[in-house]
Amino acid sequence: MRFGPAAAALSLALAMTASVGQARDPEPNMRASMLIAEGKSALNSGQPQKAIDAFEAALAVDPAYTPVFLHLAEAARREGLQGKAIRYYREALKRDPGNLAAISGEGAALVEKGAVEKARVNLSKLQSICGSGCAETRRLAMAIRQGPEQPVLRAEAVLPNAQVTQN
Repeated sequence: MRFGPAAAALSLALAMTASVGQARDPEPNMRASMLIAEGKSALNSGQPQKAIDAFEAALAVDPAYTPVFLHLAEAARREGLQGKAIRYYREALKRDPGNLAAISGEGAALVEKGAVEKARVNLSKLQSICGSGCAETRRLAMAIRQGPEQPVLRAEAVLPNAQVTQN
């Protein structure tokens, strides 16, 4: 009976420490970490396909490391594959529902794809989680204000108005 309060306090402290330890993302595997660095370097040098290859290899090496999905999504967006980027963002959100970068990135990819109303839903999520002052909220709000990029019209897509006349 004398040790009851001390045991209860100790078990409470242990439970708090265990829950805090589970909240952080685990560190990536050493090989996955090297592949992620290689992918970031390729992305910064303007080679998104090479970056995608490196990030996918990192995911194969360490499938439990969630932040690699954010890197994959960014590389896919730069390659012009917004649908694929949205899928990667959603996978990151499935693993970590409160990931602000994933919510913001998905919203920006939705804007780029033309789904501005769906992006506004993401903006409202961000505003409810971190307010209008956080960087992710400001970034998505700016992307929504700018709107989707207009597709570039290629010369092959424009046909001249040909009129056939008889000689």
